[in-house]
Amino acid sequence: MTALAAARAEQTRAQPIAQPNAHALRRVAQWERLGLLGLLAPALLLIAVTMLAPVGWLFYLSLLSDTGQWSFEHYQRMWEQPSYWRTFATTFQVSLMTTGLCMLIGYPLAYCLSELPRRAANLCMIAVLLPLWTSLLVRTYAWLVLLQRKGLINGWGIALGWWDEPLALVHNLTGTLIGTVHVMLPFLILPLYSGMRAIDRDYLKAAANLGASPARSFWLVFLPLSLPGLTSGAVIVFILCLGFYITPAVLGGGKVIMVSSRIANDIEVFFNWGAASALGVVLLVLTVAVILAASRLMGARGLLGGQEAR
Repeated sequence: MTALAAARAEQTRAQPIAQPNAHALRRVAQWERLGLLGLLAPALLLIAVTMLAPVGWLFYLSLLSDTGQWSFEHYQRMWEQPSYWRTFATTFQVSLMTTGLCMLIGYPLAYCLSELPRRAANLCMIAVLLPLWTSLLVRTYAWLVLLQRKGLINGWGIALGWWDEPLALVHNLTGTLIGTVHVMLPFLILPLYSGMRAIDRDYLKAAANLGASPARSFWLVFLPLSLPGLTSGAVIVFILCLGFYITPAVLGGGKVIMVSSRIANDIEVFFNWGAASALGVVLLVLTVAVILAASRLMGARGLLGGQEAR
């Protein structure tokens, strides 16, 4: 009996194990996907109501002529009139210059914060975040008081003998850039500081052990590792600058006309919702193009400030 049982057990082990039905596995996977879709349904509905519906309505209004007929006249007008080209050129000029100035100011500041002990760095980050706790309108008018011809900066400069006549620091591109850089600087420092904190300092020690000077270690090791955070912050600043309205309107004094100001003018003065919607559509398309280009160059993780997978 023992030999017979052993033979049967050996025969059972030799038989192939029955594989599960492929059709049944596909049905289980489909039900799992449907279950996940059901869980996501409330969020997808919220996105559709709050985002897709307004954007769709914007496209619809941009294709209606002044007489209520379907037409591309608003887009044709933008293509033919040079004033629209100047408006978009000013918008991108202010956005690019603001992004560049924020990078020049924010990178050294974020680097200094990343080298501090964590407790001291957290205290310093409060000063970086403090402007975000104040109303944008209040900050803009505060700069207007400081930068005007009889403001504090001109008064102190003349009193100290730095210049003889009041400088034109407001109601021009200079005043607009000062205000936009002040508003946008925290949005660059936050992702950049986070990326710098995540860099392992052992890499710099290894470079020093191999004979690299501190400057060379920073240039060849630390700077490349911090580029994802710098680029993600720069993309955030640039995209937010494209929709600036209050700061250019107040500090620009009507001389720095951006797309948002043109949209407000079309609605408030001319009551032309079609022209304003067409401007909004073009600005939206350009913004999406910038995001897609940045994500294509960096990868999704790099755009969020992380290291792209190799």
